[in-house]
Amino acid sequence: MTTLFAPAEARARRAKATGRPDLWKATPLTKIVLAVTIIVSAFPIYWMVVIASRSNREATDIPPPFLPGGNLGQNIQRVLTNEDAHYLAGLTNSVIIASTVTISVVLISTFAGFAFARLRFKGGRILLLLVLVTMMVPLQQMGMVPLYRMMVSLEWIGTLKAVILPYLLNGFGVFLMTQYTEQAVPNELVEAARVDGASTLRIWWNVILPAVRPGMAVLGINTFMLTWNDFLWPLIVLTPDNPTVQVAINSLNAKYGTDYVLIFSGTALSVLPLIIVFVVFGRQIIGGLMEGAVKA
Repeated sequence: MTTLFAPAEARARRAKATGRPDLWKATPLTKIVLAVTIIVSAFPIYWMVVIASRSNREATDIPPPFLPGGNLGQNIQRVLTNEDAHYLAGLTNSVIIASTVTISVVLISTFAGFAFARLRFKGGRILLLLVLVTMMVPLQQMGMVPLYRMMVSLEWIGTLKAVILPYLLNGFGVFLMTQYTEQAVPNELVEAARVDGASTLRIWWNVILPAVRPGMAVLGINTFMLTWNDFLWPLIVLTPDNPTVQVAINSLNAKYGTDYVLIFSGTALSVLPLIIVFVVFGRQIIGGLMEGAVKA
């Protein structure tokens, strides 16, 4: 068994023996492009930290400062103690909402993807087609008014249930996991498990889940990020003293002006959970790519 990620010395010997150039060797142009990409991607985060660590006077200087200041801790304390924003409550609510929605979407989508990809039942293709149709219709915009009326009738306005319930499942997750399961899990593997006497739930747990972990990680990161950054629906159904983090950041605006330092400090603090989620689940994605690169 050899991999595409073999040690550099082995790849060099193989290239010399075969007389072929080492296609996996990074050229100077590749390194320059990667360096520019990293800088462009990381600069907004760096700039956010720079402004968050300055005072409002320094943030509006021309030319602007390009190095972090010493006010980051003080500015974060101002964010957490702001009486209008309720930032700490918003941060807690966003963690609860995004975590619950992500777990629900990933598990249900994995179940549904397994059913659509490897189980044969009457009407399966029609149901999958209906799932695809839901992806083509802007349900959030079209269904906002009836959904709000539903939350009013359930007396859920001002509670986290009103934000969690509409997002527990989405068509994109089902479609993604269906396609990923079809590619990652051979039908022969499922049939072999059935011959060995495994139940459907046992097959899902012992055969499907280990194979589709990279897809679950991608779906989990995407769902967590979208739910975390959602602004409009929480603004409509939640009260100002019980917001999500995005609504709380919007409330950091001063009444008679824009407090850029306060807003950037709140935004910098809200980015930390997203970075943590990416670090945790990103390893699963890289692990899946490494497994997929193995060749006989």
